Amino acid sequence: MKKSRFTTEQIIGFIKQADAGMAVSELARQHGFSPASFYAWRAKYGGMEAEDAKRLKDLESENSRLKRLLAEAHLDIEALKVGFGGKTLAPQRKREAIRRMCELTPISERRACRLAGLSRDAFRHEPEPTPATQALSLRLVELAQVRRRFGYRRLHDLLKREFPMVNHKKVYRLYQEAKLSVRRRRKAKRPVGERQKLRASCRPNDTWSMDFVFDALANGRRIKSLTVVDDFTRESVDIAVDHGISGAYVVRLLDQAACFRGYPSAVRTDNGPEFTSRAFIAWTQQHGVEHILIEPGCPTQNGYIESFNGKFRDECLNEHWFTSLTQARGVIGEWRRDYNEVRPHSSCGRIPPSQFAAHHRAQQDNNAVIFNPGLSQ
Repeated sequence: MKKSRFTTEQIIGFIKQADAGMAVSELARQHGFSPASFYAWRAKYGGMEAEDAKRLKDLESENSRLKRLLAEAHLDIEALKVGFGGKTLAPQRKREAIRRMCELTPISERRACRLAGLSRDAFRHEPEPTPATQALSLRLVELAQVRRRFGYRRLHDLLKREFPMVNHKKVYRLYQEAKLSVRRRRKAKRPVGERQKLRASCRPNDTWSMDFVFDALANGRRIKSLTVVDDFTRESVDIAVDHGISGAYVVRLLDQAACFRGYPSAVRTDNGPEFTSRAFIAWTQQHGVEHILIEPGCPTQNGYIESFNGKFRDECLNEHWFTSLTQARGVIGEWRRDYNEVRPHSSCGRIPPSQFAAHHRAQQDNNAVIFNPGLSQ
């Protein structure tokens, strides 16, 4: 808007002269303005005194300032919505928000940094990871590629051996930056029924759980794996792989495992023909082993072996393409050794099952010496 060369007091004086009887044309000729300007002034300032006109001018300037501030506030709100979309505190996210604000809104970099709460120097110069952090990140990616179903907590358990001073929060941050998150499996909806609570084991060899896992070779021929797990230590007692496994075969394998570990107090199985055969029932009666049969169609009653079989499928069977029975036995045997001796287990205090069993045996031996001093002599 073009600014007038006459002050508000002068304009009100012109209006009063015209009201006193002076012709508008003569007034305009004397002071050098057009009659149209005079009539516009009269419409705006007619009947006002100089103080009223001054107050009106102050109100107009204040109104203009408030409009400008409101427009800037709306621009700031729009920039924050575009940049953040929610509460964000991490500097990395703030940098991304500032870039989006500068790209999608007519806002300067200085103003975007002020809105995000980050200095321009911090925005322009991103921190570079130290060599130790780079080595940790590379090792984390290597382990995640080998153990694809491991989350950041179990990867952190493995990394503690090589990087003892690294905590789980830093591993989680690097895990997220490398986009290593494991996709969660959708659980199937099943009808709710009455569940039988698993009987907790109190010592090694108290209860063994058994089940079968099926797979196929590259030529399409089926292979069958018998998995046996100690419920207390979570150790894999044995994984037998063959094209066919009968009840007598199961008995023979259990006798071989018992040569090193001893016979269990009980075994938990489903109602498969191998576990209800005469050979298997005779074996349980001969060695005084309690046979716990779960209800048909209730795999949750055999939860320990079901959990183990899920890991066995995800980390071994689904990751390898078997061309022969010999190769399958070698790969599965190596996975079993890794499961027992290397892989940390959350139910064992995030240590391998064999290490947990060794600690338990050592603790039992110490307790025996304390309560029976004669054993130490």
